[in-house]
Amino acid sequence: MSTSSSVDKAPVSPEDIKTAQQRIAGALRPTPLLTHPLLTQALDADVYVKHENHNPTGAFKVRGGLNLIGALKDDLRSRGVITASTGNHGQSIAFACHREGIPCSVYVPVGNNPDKNAAMRAWGATVVEVGRDFDDAREAVEREAARSHVRYVHSANEPLLIAGVATLAAELYEAIVPDVVFVPIGGGSGAMGMCLVRSALNLPTRVIGVQAERADTFTRSWRTGTRVTGPHPETFAEGMATRTTFDLTFDYLARALDDIVTLREDELADGVRMALALTHNLAEAAGAASLAAAKKRATDIKGKIVACVMTGGNIDGATLRRVLTTSP
Repeated sequence: MSTSSSVDKAPVSPEDIKTAQQRIAGALRPTPLLTHPLLTQALDADVYVKHENHNPTGAFKVRGGLNLIGALKDDLRSRGVITASTGNHGQSIAFACHREGIPCSVYVPVGNNPDKNAAMRAWGATVVEVGRDFDDAREAVEREAARSHVRYVHSANEPLLIAGVATLAAELYEAIVPDVVFVPIGGGSGAMGMCLVRSALNLPTRVIGVQAERADTFTRSWRTGTRVTGPHPETFAEGMATRTTFDLTFDYLARALDDIVTLREDELADGVRMALALTHNLAEAAGAASLAAAKKRATDIKGKIVACVMTGGNIDGATLRRVLTTSP
């Protein structure tokens, strides 16, 4: 699939992204875009890491939550909001609602990352555990939202959320014009934001998505042009563990995304170890997936300017111990 340089059909405009930058400025500082000599040496490329793991919630999604919740009308604020998440989107909504004094409920899968659950509760959210995976939790939220008429915040099908997330791309492209950007795909908001800003600026950058092999519904849908639903995702990269695609992000990325890399579980674990050893940053599996993908495409990116989006650092202790004690 070739990249579209047109923004005429984009559901989020450059003006929407500029408004989002203004709306979130009081809560967030631009995240660091850093080079790490060991990473550059290992990949034999000019590699920059966009450290979204340095945000207040430890993940990029906080940008979308702040923009969407900040724009809510007064009547919706009094009723509160409800959403589904494996953690980072939920923390985003919880953080934004805490700042605005808005009630918030987050549905998560049973057995979800305990550290993420604790963080959401610490921001004042009511956390409800239901179902085997994110999509079970999402379906439960949709039933509850239809019954109670509370504002349901979808993790991807929200233009205001996408505009907020796209501010990370605006920061990145203002600093450098990379040949290639690697960005993880779960619901697709991060990749969509990266493509939106790239197209608005008419840059030559190739945007490459990253998925887990065991949660590759988006990949199979994108490659065939036919949207499919996958089985329960058996991956420890919870930020990418979805079994469906979503209308807003998939429809745009179907024509805007340049390529996708899929990673085995051992490659995802290697990404976490790379983040620690080569950048001295703690990253969860989805957050480090861009590094692992760059390693997998090392031959293609040799000598090029490469950006890797480290989308989050919220890995729980038990998972981290397992990754660090597993032989590469």
